[in-house]
Amino acid sequence: MILELADIRIQPGQQAAFDEAIERGLRTVISKAKGFEGFKVNKGIESPERYILQIFWATLEDHTVGFRQSPAFADWRAIVGPFFAAPPVVEHFELLTKSA
Repeated sequence: MILELADIRIQPGQQAAFDEAIERGLRTVISKAKGFEGFKVNKGIESPERYILQIFWATLEDHTVGFRQSPAFADWRAIVGPFFAAPPVVEHFELLTKSA
C-alpha cells in the first residue's frame, strides 16, 4: 500500500466551504478510482487554513498514472482547487512499520 500525503493550504475564511468540498470530492471522485483504498483528512488547530490529506493507494501508479492522468483528476481539482492558497505539496510513502 502507498500513502499519498498532501499538505494543503487554503484561502483564509474558507474552512467551512472547503470542509464540504473536500469531503464531496473524496466521496464522489477519488473513492471511485482504481486502486483507491481509503483516506484521512486532518485540519490544523494552530493553522486553521492547513489540511493534511492522506490517501491510500494499492500502488504508486494507481495514483500517479491511473488517477492523475485521468479525467477524474480534473473533476477533483474543479471541486477543491478554487480553495487553494498555493498548490498542495504532495509526496508518497510506503509503510515501514505500524502498531497492532
